[in-house]
Amino acid sequence: MRTIFHLDLDAFFVEVERILDPSLKGKPVIVGGDPKYGRGVVAACSYEARAYGLHSAMPIRTAYRLCPHGIYIHGSHGEYSHFSKAVKRILEQYAPLVEQASVDEFYMDFTGCQNVYGSLFAFASFLQKEIWEKLSLPCSIGIGSNKTIAKIGSDCLKPCGITYILPGMEKEFLAPMPVETIPGVGKVTLKDFHSKGIYRIGDITKLPQDYFSAAFGKYGIDLYRKACGQGSEYLTIEREQKSISHERTFSDVTSKDFLKEKLFYLTGKVCQEMRDVGWLASTVNIKLRYSDFQTLTRMKAVKPTDDDKIVFDTAWSLIKKAYTRRVAVRLIGVRLTNFSPYSEQEFLFEDYEIKREKMLRAVTRLRDKYGYSIIGFSGA
Repeated sequence: MRTIFHLDLDAFFVEVERILDPSLKGKPVIVGGDPKYGRGVVAACSYEARAYGLHSAMPIRTAYRLCPHGIYIHGSHGEYSHFSKAVKRILEQYAPLVEQASVDEFYMDFTGCQNVYGSLFAFASFLQKEIWEKLSLPCSIGIGSNKTIAKIGSDCLKPCGITYILPGMEKEFLAPMPVETIPGVGKVTLKDFHSKGIYRIGDITKLPQDYFSAAFGKYGIDLYRKACGQGSEYLTIEREQKSISHERTFSDVTSKDFLKEKLFYLTGKVCQEMRDVGWLASTVNIKLRYSDFQTLTRMKAVKPTDDDKIVFDTAWSLIKKAYTRRVAVRLIGVRLTNFSPYSEQEFLFEDYEIKREKMLRAVTRLRDKYGYSIIGFSGA
């Protein structure tokens, strides 16, 4: 039986901002878009702001309507990476294996370490104290037999909580929880579950696995396994990133203009991430899922690029060719693969392509400093 920790830094962006500006402590702080223009979404918000109904991914104009007296800031994105790396260095001093899942989430494998650290619940408390004393960052920790159950556990007693799910008790632990507790269950899937009378995780396990396989395919099988408390038991360490992707699920739509607008946003995000790591992509991939869950993927090779326009034009062309049925669409996605390192070249004369390349790098620097929503393109 494995022992996996999932450590989640509580309101991470907000807490870093409070380290940089102590006057923000105890106040409703929202990191994200600019409410003056009504653009963007909430990237993170303090627990004081959550008391007004705010949450991450909420449209910034909605957040401002609920909490007009809150303190809205773009965020110090370079500092977030700095503090995240500092947390990882602390964890690597104690954990045999550490996997960083995101800027504020870490998995650790402490299997067989009871003889070294004694009570793992007490050791989790030690880790919390260590990170707080050295970095002034609060965190919550979930302990379980696999990554899924540990991740769910870390969210149970926020902030600064520790939840230890005993081996063999995973299914009973999950049964009374809302189905949206399962990682990967979004608004569309939740609506489908509710229409079928499924509200609690225990409602899933009362039905046969074949039912979910027939209704949702491989995704349904994965959901059923998670509802039973199963998940990956092994960490992935220093994996080479072979793709960058973003996708969006929505209530069934048929408007091509709507799909085009969403694809424009998604291609901007993947290109931004690619420029952040200094790569060029040679293959553009798209995903299109109909409302009946039929899923299509298409790909096209391109000259190595990180240009939003080239990626968008290629992806939209693939989407238009793939969308041939008179059936609503529930998901689109774009994925970039086949990377090569970016190398800047000097040219005697600046033509359009070179000027555009410099513009893209300027946009990247602004977004890295002030957030993705600070600037956008009026067209692809």
